[in-house]
Amino acid sequence: MNKFVKYGLIGILVLGALWAATYFIKTNSKSAISYETTTPFTSTIERKTVATGKVIPQEEIEIKPQITGIIDKILKEEGDDVKIGDLIATIRVVPNEQALNQARGRVRNAELALNTIKIEYDRNKKLYDRGVISNQNFVDLQLQYDQAEQELKNSKVDYQIILKGSAGGAANANTNILATVYGTILEIPVEVGDQVILANNFNDGTTVATIADLGKMIFEGQVDEGEVGKLEVGMPLEISLGAIDNKTFDATLKFIAPKGVEESGAVKFKIEGDVTVNDSILIRAGYSANASLTLEKKEDIMVIPEALLQFDRETDKPYVEIATGDQQFERREIEIGISDGVNVEVVSGLEMEDEIKIWNKTEPIKKGEEEEEAETEDAE
Repeated sequence: MNKFVKYGLIGILVLGALWAATYFIKTNSKSAISYETTTPFTSTIERKTVATGKVIPQEEIEIKPQITGIIDKILKEEGDDVKIGDLIATIRVVPNEQALNQARGRVRNAELALNTIKIEYDRNKKLYDRGVISNQNFVDLQLQYDQAEQELKNSKVDYQIILKGSAGGAANANTNILATVYGTILEIPVEVGDQVILANNFNDGTTVATIADLGKMIFEGQVDEGEVGKLEVGMPLEISLGAIDNKTFDATLKFIAPKGVEESGAVKFKIEGDVTVNDSILIRAGYSANASLTLEKKEDIMVIPEALLQFDRETDKPYVEIATGDQQFERREIEIGISDGVNVEVVSGLEMEDEIKIWNKTEPIKKGEEEEEAETEDAE
């Protein structure tokens, strides 16, 4: 009898230990989570976009020669500041032998013609003085003599231009490359010894230097087609430069391209904005830049942190969980508006005093998942 009692007690103890272990494991298989809550608040939300691009001078002036020749001297360097009339380079004219011979022959022909008409003029002048020939005949001869003199002068000027690049009395005006605007020399794409060509109807001519005013800069960038419709000329821009840290520049949108350009499957629209330049900061042409544009702004609106939102698995509608008691929550669908990536506008569905569950990102956030978990527990 004692043996049976002993074995019975042992069995009861074993069963009790197994039950206790099972209960402990089951009760601790789900960690108790205590959720914090927060309430909506009033704030301002700005929805912005960023356009990538660069800053360039408002206008770049290309300096070209007035005559074809060879670069003889370069007196300025890239980066030098210049004013109107400053000498940048000089050109040495290399005459074309055929053109030079033709010009020389034209001078000789003009001299011969003038000598011939002068003899005739002198003879008729004496006859006119004695009243032998009419006034009309003498006037006609006088005109021929004046024309011959002018032809000789013109031929000599053309000869000098072909020979030296200048008529001689203009202090080498045609062979000097002068600055035509105030600004900074951005580029001198030629070197001493390079040939340069005069601009004409068939050729743009050789650019000797490019000058721009670095105090008048513009931002040039691109925006996506989904955002261009929200832009308006005159909107403020905030420009940040990759080469200058912790500094922004104000700008004003002045141009929106009427036609987009497709790049890598996306349609982009060019925009430009006038940049306000601080005289104490040197902005170099071509700096990469970003322009921040405010597409939409709402002030004094109800907002919540965007991280509190959950979305229905089937309808993808947003909702939050509202506290109904101690660690008890109910789902409430809401209508949301604009977002800045941190906070989101609540259009309807919430009151300022509602306490919203701050859910743990490691837990299921879809209602369907919570329902599936509850059904599994009921089945057990």
